Amino acid sequence: MALSSGRAETRAQLKDVVLDFLEALHNDDLQTALDLVDEQIEYVNVSVSRTRGKRRLAKGLEASSRVLGGFDVLLVNIAQNGDIVLIERFDTLKLGPLWTKFWVFGRFEVKNGRITVWRDSFDLFNVAVGTARAFLGALIPALRPKQTHQLGR
Repeated sequence: MALSSGRAETRAQLKDVVLDFLEALHNDDLQTALDLVDEQIEYVNVSVSRTRGKRRLAKGLEASSRVLGGFDVLLVNIAQNGDIVLIERFDTLKLGPLWTKFWVFGRFEVKNGRITVWRDSFDLFNVAVGTARAFLGALIPALRPKQTHQLGR
């Protein structure tokens, strides 16, 4: 195997780790998601919270899973530079009839096949608009965000 082929496989695998992680979250498969993160993971939800360690992340994901009725992802862009994978996406959080869709920019560091840093940023105005639309969609289902799950490879 040529060296360049090995590097290309590594690059593809890093993106796949992140896409598999998001797919597992969409499927509410927390065990698979947690298998893809490092024991010392740092999760930063910019302007909201910071979590360190797989155990704490697991508690947060389990709490979200109990509250939310679903999580959809619409992938817009994905790029990689070294160990860093950048993903621009739209997330839809489902809480009963309230489906809140908003833009998210994710930055993931992947080392040895595990996510070591997960940093999500979003625009608070965009979340507010998504929340307002969620309330309208609860009253008028035609205004509810469409199913967006699409991670494509």
